[in-house]
Amino acid sequence: MPTKIEKDAITGTETTGHEWDGIKELNTPLPKWWLYTFYATIVFAVIYVILYPAIPLGGGEYTKGVLGFSQRAVLENEMAELHSERSVYMDRFIAASMEEIIEDAELQNYAMAGGRVAFADNCVPCHGAGGAGGPGYPSLADDDWLWGGTLEDIYTTLQNGVRWADNEETRTSQMPAFAVDEILNAGQINDVAEYVLSLSNSASDAQAAERGAVVFAENCAVCHGESGEGMRELGAPKLNDSIWLFGGDKETIVETISKSRGGVMPAWGGRLDDVTLKQLTIYVHSLGGGE
Repeated sequence: MPTKIEKDAITGTETTGHEWDGIKELNTPLPKWWLYTFYATIVFAVIYVILYPAIPLGGGEYTKGVLGFSQRAVLENEMAELHSERSVYMDRFIAASMEEIIEDAELQNYAMAGGRVAFADNCVPCHGAGGAGGPGYPSLADDDWLWGGTLEDIYTTLQNGVRWADNEETRTSQMPAFAVDEILNAGQINDVAEYVLSLSNSASDAQAAERGAVVFAENCAVCHGESGEGMRELGAPKLNDSIWLFGGDKETIVETISKSRGGVMPAWGGRLDDVTLKQLTIYVHSLGGGE
């Protein structure tokens, strides 16, 4: 119930005249600076609504504002300016071959900048930042190329993908699942694994490796080469180095021989324009000191 306004004996502050069960409410208004700031925001909001697009009206319509400002128009103008600036390089870039581009410092810088962005947007989720790769995803930062490391090889791989069903020109290779397809028994697979390890001086059973050499020559050398040097035409990796796509321990190698492997990479030719593909090719080529 409202009561008379009086000064609180303890704080010296006047009350509002309201009291509940003997508890009196002190009259402590907001600071003037806070109120003025609040009023200013209201005035600003009203002015903003008058000047700029602000209130949706339904059906995709909205108040336009007396200034007729449009962020979309600003973006279009900025993009037009950007395309105009890039056109100086674009015409030269389109006309030049990739070999000519890497010999021209300006065009190479342009390609590297665009390729770095395209790589971050499309390739990093699988190949990692900087092309470090990971289990099942080839490293692009070394000199070991499954399908070749020339500019032309990389461009073809990017354009057509690997085992990409929607592209007739895709890179394709298929390793048999030697255990699943009952081509080799467990003992032979164990021996082949030891032989493969021996190619990089990692075998632990010399006798098994010796037996595995015969099995390898009969079943694996046709793709991986007689000494495990690999075959880029088929995407068959080297086996005589210490670079492994799925892992180089014996258990993983046995699993690979038994069940096969077959990674897939999209055909970027249907997703990226040719300029971006050339930029991406040059960027990837630079990561591992391409050939």
